[in-house]
Amino acid sequence: MFSSIYGLLNSQQVELFKQTKLFICDIDGVFSDGRIYLGNNGEELKAFHTRDGFGIKAIINAGIQVAVITGRQSTIVEKRMTSLGVQHIYQGQSNKLEAYADLKNKLKISDKQIAYIGDDVPDQTVMAQVGLAIATQDAHPIIQNLAHYQTQIKGGFGAVREACDLMLQTRGLLESAQGMSV
Repeated sequence: MFSSIYGLLNSQQVELFKQTKLFICDIDGVFSDGRIYLGNNGEELKAFHTRDGFGIKAIINAGIQVAVITGRQSTIVEKRMTSLGVQHIYQGQSNKLEAYADLKNKLKISDKQIAYIGDDVPDQTVMAQVGLAIATQDAHPIIQNLAHYQTQIKGGFGAVREACDLMLQTRGLLESAQGMSV
């Protein structure tokens, strides 16, 4: 057993977090709390937690690539992910497996080196392929049952940061990342 800052991890979970070279995230329900705010003029608003942003920057600094695959299309997502340094942004993906296959091919990376964090049924096909499937604390039960790890924190409130911290901690890089300025 490995004592992480989020609780105990078994040896398989430790290895899965350690071998991750690409971290793929869903957006709604993962980076955000899943709610979509619509204004009177049709504008869409989402809230992103700053802790998740810190985690993404920390793992990018540690050499882990980051991508997002989301079913919705949003300028807000493009702006937020670009500001964090995310280079692989796939929006409007009704079939997330197509974007996943494109990423694998482009980066020449194997399934076992990829982690994916999701919260709902559209994430299921990709989560079944990756080496490390992560479900948010409040994910749909189908996704919870598929996951190798379930976060202690809800989507939109630091679940992404938790996964990032564990990638860093299992590599012995968490303390140095905490001193990083973003």
